[in-house]
Amino acid sequence: MQKYMGTSIRLEEGTKFELDKFRQVNGESYDSLIRKLVYIAKMCEKKPELSQKTILEIKEARERIKKGQFYTEEQAKKILGL
Repeated sequence: MQKYMGTSIRLEEGTKFELDKFRQVNGESYDSLIRKLVYIAKMCEKKPELSQKTILEIKEARERIKKGQFYTEEQAKKILGL
């Protein structure tokens, strides 16, 4: 388990609103959300040829999640026999 040192950051209301659009599940932490965005940004820098494909795949995955077309962790474990 990771130990977190808390910190605060100040965001404009519009920035917070835009960040909230990227949340995939209710209650997803801003830390988790920002980590994902940083990962995507780094991947786009390292492999720009994949960035458009990655962006499209992320959009498609977010739409599937919004429609409820995903497996929960428990369902995935059952399917994989874990």
